[in-house]
Amino acid sequence: MTKSSEQSKIHPWEPLLEILNIMETEKILKEFKVTMDKTIVHIQNEFSSLHTGKASTAMVENLVADVYGSSMRIREIAAITTPDARTIQIQPWDKSSVHPIEKAILIANIGLTPVTQGTSIRCTIPEMSGERRKELAKVANTMAEEGRIAIRAIRRDALEIFKKLQKDGAIGEDDLKRLEKEIQKLTDNAIADIQKSLEIKEKALLIV
Repeated sequence: MTKSSEQSKIHPWEPLLEILNIMETEKILKEFKVTMDKTIVHIQNEFSSLHTGKASTAMVENLVADVYGSSMRIREIAAITTPDARTIQIQPWDKSSVHPIEKAILIANIGLTPVTQGTSIRCTIPEMSGERRKELAKVANTMAEEGRIAIRAIRRDALEIFKKLQKDGAIGEDDLKRLEKEIQKLTDNAIADIQKSLEIKEKALLIV
């Protein structure tokens, strides 16, 4: 068998292998996008815990309490209602959860003081001073920065994977450059989403 005939048997597979490698990197990109999206949702939930003067179940439903030997969101262990515009009422499904829920609300430092009445917990939304509104706006900015740091960490992990694939010969230099641009675009979009959510929350907090 001649050298040229040997090559003709090998080369037809190379485009297919290249396509498979590209498909794999696209799958990895989608997975990183999903992780970034979850980070954005988490930060938005964090923003929801900062009150603007009006009662909302979102202020406490995602706070985490230590119950049954594990960490659980309050919405998973209690019914949460707003009987009026200034009150949040929490009715734990198990009375042993009352104290852990109280503790979770206090630790969150969101400006709410839980008051227990039997097995029910009530939080009255206080009138916010201008100073308190500014303090909560700073808390929101800190939450946003934590989100941005998390997004950048996801980008870093993605780049490390893509560089390893290129080093191992699974993808080419051009593929690596394309993937670097795509992960940067995902990163920029995610950070922009966090910034937009922050601006909306700041506006709600600072308008009297």
